[in-house]
Amino acid sequence: MDMQPKTEAKGLRGVKTKTHQRTDCTQKQKFRNTLQQWLVKPSRKTNRGEMRDTQEDPDMPDACDLQSTSDQFMDYQKSALSDSDEDTQPLTPQDLDECSPVAKCSKEQDREANPISSGASAKKTTKITDFFPGSTSRRLPVKRSRAEKENTDMETNQDGQANVKWMGTPINELKRLPECGGPLPPLKDIRGMHTVMIRTDLLRKGKVPVPYPAVFEDTWDDVHVKMPCSSSNLFPVEDKVYVSTSIYSRSSVRSQTTRSKMPQPVFGLRQVKVNGSLALSKVLEPDAAESLFDSLLPDMVQLALRASELCTKAMPLLKAGMTHSITMSQEQVACLLANAFFCTFPRRNSRSKEYWNYPDINFVRLFESSSSRKIEKLKTIMCYFESITERMPTGLVTFTRKRLGKPPDWKRSIRLTKLHITCEGTIEDDGYGMLQVDFANQFVGGGVTSSGLVQEEIRFLINPELIASRLFTEALDDNDCLIITGTEQYSKYTGYAQTYQWSGRHHDATPRDAWQRRCTEIVAIDALQFRNFLEQFHPCKINRELNKAYCGFARPEVQKEELAAVATGNWGCGVFGGDTRLKALLQMLAAAEAGRDVAYFTFGDSQLMTDVHNIHSFLTLNNITVGEVYGLLQQYYSSVCKSCHSRRPDVSLYSFIYRQQQWCLEGSEQPRGRRLM
Repeated sequence: MDMQPKTEAKGLRGVKTKTHQRTDCTQKQKFRNTLQQWLVKPSRKTNRGEMRDTQEDPDMPDACDLQSTSDQFMDYQKSALSDSDEDTQPLTPQDLDECSPVAKCSKEQDREANPISSGASAKKTTKITDFFPGSTSRRLPVKRSRAEKENTDMETNQDGQANVKWMGTPINELKRLPECGGPLPPLKDIRGMHTVMIRTDLLRKGKVPVPYPAVFEDTWDDVHVKMPCSSSNLFPVEDKVYVSTSIYSRSSVRSQTTRSKMPQPVFGLRQVKVNGSLALSKVLEPDAAESLFDSLLPDMVQLALRASELCTKAMPLLKAGMTHSITMSQEQVACLLANAFFCTFPRRNSRSKEYWNYPDINFVRLFESSSSRKIEKLKTIMCYFESITERMPTGLVTFTRKRLGKPPDWKRSIRLTKLHITCEGTIEDDGYGMLQVDFANQFVGGGVTSSGLVQEEIRFLINPELIASRLFTEALDDNDCLIITGTEQYSKYTGYAQTYQWSGRHHDATPRDAWQRRCTEIVAIDALQFRNFLEQFHPCKINRELNKAYCGFARPEVQKEELAAVATGNWGCGVFGGDTRLKALLQMLAAAEAGRDVAYFTFGDSQLMTDVHNIHSFLTLNNITVGEVYGLLQQYYSSVCKSCHSRRPDVSLYSFIYRQQQWCLEGSEQPRGRRLM
């Protein structure tokens, strides 16, 4: 595989392009510590208009959208996560069946698969027995209208067989922001509810927001972020104690920024185990190193040193049990991330007693080795820093920790909402304007600042402003979530996990709302991890996952007609042990309770696409409500899982639902001793 990142005329500064270099098994180690095409200066000739020096948002989207990673993800499934040291879940599209390869369907899946088409006329000719295995009923051919035929996107392969790429409701019929959204209330600081760090009266489109208050609030306690520029930030140097601000000497920063010696505020404050300058320079070619140390890093240092003038308001820690929002400018986020890059946040280089329940924020672990995945991470992060130092973005970002109060009554009779399901595309690309689900670790961001490189980490890398949430967000509890609105995408990528590669700069043309935030809303919800497959069907586990998803999806303060669809996928599956079909069903129930439609991405798993579409069609055509499905889940555990002595039950969840509803609708009783197969 070619290890060269696809720059597409965009990227970072000044590296020599070596397109002839390709890696095989013998070459991989040779180039392990080399950043090929890292600091490539963006082309001024081919896309001059995209690099115009303006504070306005681009009018046209980038010509090359982010590539779908379905095929790359499937390739990833065949290899091991040898370099991963995190518990964050990869997006595996199949169950944790070690004996079953991805490309093959189990007999259980084959029995569940059903060729039902999505169309209005299907209700007239479809029998209940068409949805479950072993059916002997004969289905009459259904003549579909042109509109109904458009409900499935098909391509014909060389054998004349149809390859269905998506099923259900066309995705363009699902609601998106900003089109479906209502007017926002005035942006204002509300004590105990919403911390606003800018002058709202001076907020203007295309202008960098003004920090508020004008003077730095030097707060040092256990309920606010401890800032590196605080006068209380003390550290020992040669048997003496210094205040951190005493070494933030602006006059000497630029002259000290060389490959041989980084400035004292950079990498030197916290006795980190890594030599930051060496970690960067040893993977760079001379041209790239010169550009990095002469231009980009000094700009980043200057940005980090402005913390006392940019981040003047004390930031509250978003602790467990809180419902609170923090709104700050993208410039303030950039300042925080620059300090994280240089590892300056006090007491955050290890899981100390004070911050044992918070994610890492300093980039210490990112510099501890130069593995290929960390090099690709650095490329992506440096792309962000070059973008914002060249032209500072002018919008706002809101971080909201939300606690679920009273959970819903899952026995209520609410009907399912619309479903679009596809085996192609990505949440961030095709789910634009929707509520996009981050398959989160309880420590938001997972291994983004170390070795993790799956769904959550990749999203935090291409939208680096998400990383700032790790500074103040305590580990998520069972009844809360984190919602981030307004982050911008700065990079393109290819691959997944160890095949991940940064592939150039991305220009985000997503429109902004009235608060000058990008209309990109991401919700971080963490699923439970299961070592035992049957454990997840226990009623208390079902309730936990339903309530967690509902917490992320619900907005009781917003009219349901103003809610965008949920863009999601195989949440809590992969190494977390979740059953893909159960998790898909639970998310559909939670979305229905919240009043949202669903766009579901199976990441290359066409069999899962078919199975989930079929169960959704069956439930909706027969007017089976959320409450009834919830009852069926309880029955499945008590009658199948509870008495099962093997690793997996003999009857699948979907087959059980089909059978139970057949007997219910036909008015017959279940024969004694009959196996539910």
